Amino acid sequence: MEIGLVKKIDIDAEMRESYLSYAMSVIVSRALPDARDGLKPVQRRILYAMHDMGLSPNQSYKKSARVVGEVLGKYHPHGDQSVYDAMVRMAQDFSMRYALVDGQGNFGSIDGDAAAAMRYTEARMARVGSNMLDDIQKETVDFALNFDDSLAEPTVLPAVIPNLLVNGSSGIAVGMSTSVPPHNLGEVADALGHLIENWERIDEVTSADLLQFIHGPDFPTGGVVFRYRENKKAEDGKVDALTNAYSTGKGRITVRAKVHLEEMERGKSRIVITELPYQTNKTNLISRIADLHRNGKVEGLTDLRDETDRNGIRIVLETTRNVDPEEILKTLYRLTPLQGTFSINIVALVNGEPRVLNLKQALRVYVEHRLEIIRRRSEYDLRKAEERAHILQGLLIALDNLDEVIATIRRSRTVETARNNLIKEFKLSDVQAQAILDMPLRRLAALERRKIQDEFKEKRKLIKELKSLLSSPKMMRDVIVDELSDVVESYADRRQTQIVDMLDSDVTIPRDLIPDEDTWVMLGEQGNVARSSSAESMKIAGKMSEMPLALFKASMQDLVYFFTADGQAVCLAAHQLPQSNEYGTGMVPVYELTPLSRNQMVVAAVVVPRANLTAGAGFITLATLGGSVKRIRVEDIPGVSSEAFTVIRVDDDDSLGWARLTTGNDQIMLATAMGYVIRFKEEAVRPMGLPAGGIGGVKLKGDIDGVISLDIAKEDGYLWSITDTGMAKATPLNEYPTQGRNGQGVVNLKLTSDVGGEIVTVVVGDLRTRLLVKSATNTVKGMPIKKAKVGGRAVKPTAVAKAGPRSRVVGVVRVYDASQDIFDEPEVPNGEQLALLG
Repeated sequence: MEIGLVKKIDIDAEMRESYLSYAMSVIVSRALPDARDGLKPVQRRILYAMHDMGLSPNQSYKKSARVVGEVLGKYHPHGDQSVYDAMVRMAQDFSMRYALVDGQGNFGSIDGDAAAAMRYTEARMARVGSNMLDDIQKETVDFALNFDDSLAEPTVLPAVIPNLLVNGSSGIAVGMSTSVPPHNLGEVADALGHLIENWERIDEVTSADLLQFIHGPDFPTGGVVFRYRENKKAEDGKVDALTNAYSTGKGRITVRAKVHLEEMERGKSRIVITELPYQTNKTNLISRIADLHRNGKVEGLTDLRDETDRNGIRIVLETTRNVDPEEILKTLYRLTPLQGTFSINIVALVNGEPRVLNLKQALRVYVEHRLEIIRRRSEYDLRKAEERAHILQGLLIALDNLDEVIATIRRSRTVETARNNLIKEFKLSDVQAQAILDMPLRRLAALERRKIQDEFKEKRKLIKELKSLLSSPKMMRDVIVDELSDVVESYADRRQTQIVDMLDSDVTIPRDLIPDEDTWVMLGEQGNVARSSSAESMKIAGKMSEMPLALFKASMQDLVYFFTADGQAVCLAAHQLPQSNEYGTGMVPVYELTPLSRNQMVVAAVVVPRANLTAGAGFITLATLGGSVKRIRVEDIPGVSSEAFTVIRVDDDDSLGWARLTTGNDQIMLATAMGYVIRFKEEAVRPMGLPAGGIGGVKLKGDIDGVISLDIAKEDGYLWSITDTGMAKATPLNEYPTQGRNGQGVVNLKLTSDVGGEIVTVVVGDLRTRLLVKSATNTVKGMPIKKAKVGGRAVKPTAVAKAGPRSRVVGVVRVYDASQDIFDEPEVPNGEQLALLG
């Protein structure tokens, strides 16, 4: 019964209906991303509004307030702060793996600082964001009316970037939420390529197959992700959390900060945090550590500093001598956000409905979306090409019958009459006839006629190609692969987050998680460095962009020390070096990885096994060009540190040239440019502290003489010598007597008139040792020691390499090798130096 304007209703039914309507509105229009482009409505509207405003990556920035106003007024009738917050997040490189918006100004920080007000900041689309809208003008996506039916907006973007997995998403709706971690673009593209390659038998492809390409989340802040997590109920005690999460679309993974230990003087240590778990507030983390120390839950800390700068995050915790830093780390992992859990919950909209997607389903939805985009784009291009070809065909008819066409137009009283007469006499369509009437007189020139003919041929060819494409599903899938390859070439980068196996709960720092497996460390003459897991990738021959300086076999857990000409050194863990698949590619300058400056020239490198550093076993032996030598105990040199340290004080007219790892019982061999070699026991050089200068190792003959090589004597070895004219010889080491330090040595090679040139270097090895001879033309030639003439010290060298005025020999790299292929020797111990610049 009605009373005035008040209606009696069933409150239960009304609440159900109204709440369901509200819930679906939040789910579809606010909180959840579309599985096709990975964007929520507000993000899509921001990018489309910027596209509409012409804010492309090559245009100038515009005030953020102007962009927000455009979005509010046209597409998104909600609060301005919510729109601005969404835009800010899209511009933060610590929130998005590949930022979609290019912001200028204060857009917040990892410390939790809020962005400046929208009236102060400026923005435009980033290149990745611009690519999300590629071909949108070609009717590739559906448009819907905006909130007041005055404008149209896209319901989805073409998205040449697989944005849902690449940038991830998070949101809380009504009764459901989504949490998709970001991933590496190159890995996602590889997985998509595998899926497309097996499209005809897609049912046989599993998420586990795709995990061969996508190793796990790749957070913009880096960190460490554990593949396994403990499960006390399971018999094996651990569960493959990543495979479980990606196979079901739901799961939890353990994420940890990247931490390493640095040794200090007097037995102290420092804990250094260089990468944080995703979405961890750095300021809150530091405050939490300080509170734990004040409350007595963490003891043994003497200092807590935030040394973060433009080069990256660095939080330093210094400890006392009487505490175990690993025990402190265990406590910090348990009580602070240094370790946490990330929930994977891949929920996205598919056909407007929320669905939980596993990895395969998420990739499949994206591929199907791109197939639809390519189909609609091709149909649009085909229609436009056919329309243009139709007009060009009419113009060619007019040109072929030019006099008759002109006469027909001249005898027509009106434009309408002329059009009808052209259609009747030459069997043209309305469009062709109008094009003829609109054609300017300049198109009658011979060159213009040729252009019309060429354009007509191109359009017919394009029409044929587009029809072939539309009739071939495989060709359309190939287009997706080609476009992904272009995207990968433009944007793909190295993985930021490290994926490791969690073997047990006692693992505390990343270095313990690094597998004890072999790697090859490559150092070039220009100071670029990298590592490779495959020896085959470092085969060196022919023309080189950067000549090799040193090659080492090491363990991923070893330390690599780099030495500069001015007597400085710095240390990096082997696993910290950039990965390379081929010598000369993917290598990074040492100064970008260490505190060394661009002007400091790296002249030597030594691999020190971590076991040696812990046990204090071994020595670092150094030699300068001026003949000084120095020996340092391994236990006296710092480990991985953010600061360079002095290993030897060198005079202004001298420089450090060589560094070698020695056992304490080795014999040192120094060669000079005047052809002398001295051999003495290592113990003749007493160990000294870091800042000290060297002592005499060999006496030089005059100002033009100098040391050209430092090497270690090997039993039954040979001393191989070469001149810059390509003349070489090999002499047994028993020809060189052991004598006291700082003598002049014995004659090794006489530079007679028939030999000529200058001695480049000498190298110790056996007859199987392979050498890489470097020339001034940046070419490298491989050869074994036995190729040179073998004999006593008095034997004359013979030619082993062609050398001319511009192609003289400039150095030699020694390669420890026992077969025809480089790096095939299996017994090389970790830390063995495989190459040494002469």
